[in-house]
Amino acid sequence: MWKEGVLSDLGTVVAGGTPSKTKPEYYSKKGIAWITPKDLSLNKSKFISRGEIDISELGFSKSSAIKMPTGTVLFSSRAPIGYIAIAANEVTTNQGFKSVVPNENVGTAFMYYLLKFLLPTIEGMASGSTFKEISGAGMKSVPVVIPDNETIDKFNAFCTPIFQQQEVLEAENSRLVDIRDALLPKLMAGELDISGIEL
Repeated sequence: MWKEGVLSDLGTVVAGGTPSKTKPEYYSKKGIAWITPKDLSLNKSKFISRGEIDISELGFSKSSAIKMPTGTVLFSSRAPIGYIAIAANEVTTNQGFKSVVPNENVGTAFMYYLLKFLLPTIEGMASGSTFKEISGAGMKSVPVVIPDNETIDKFNAFCTPIFQQQEVLEAENSRLVDIRDALLPKLMAGELDISGIEL
């Protein structure tokens, strides 16, 4: 039986945090994945694994950032509201997010499309004079109609394999882009011998 509820009935709403920008030691090239709304604005994929910069273990410990598991649906809560992506691995975010860790019986695919569907409602609940923002309490209280478990299970059984295939293809595409970006400057500089390649 379907029933009325709120978003927090289906998952845990998680905010983020930003370590002090005046402390270089709080940031790292290869540390804890840390995502900002800007990262999502540049992300053309459904999944995201890292942002432009990571935070260090020290920076994590000195901020309100929270580690979220693979499959968390990242949702930007301001400037603008509604950038959405799926965490391909454990990540943290800055405070510009109200992400959702879906309950085990809900699943990532269902939550991803639910948040896309709820975007107009969430935007309508946002407030602020400089820019609109949805608060943590507001995000938790977004009204939803909750399907029965059988319906959710059927939805996920259909969508999850597609999501998994898309994640693999996106990762492969990203690797190919990295290879291209590494080889192209060498090719243009004449550092690669391609005389033996037949086209």
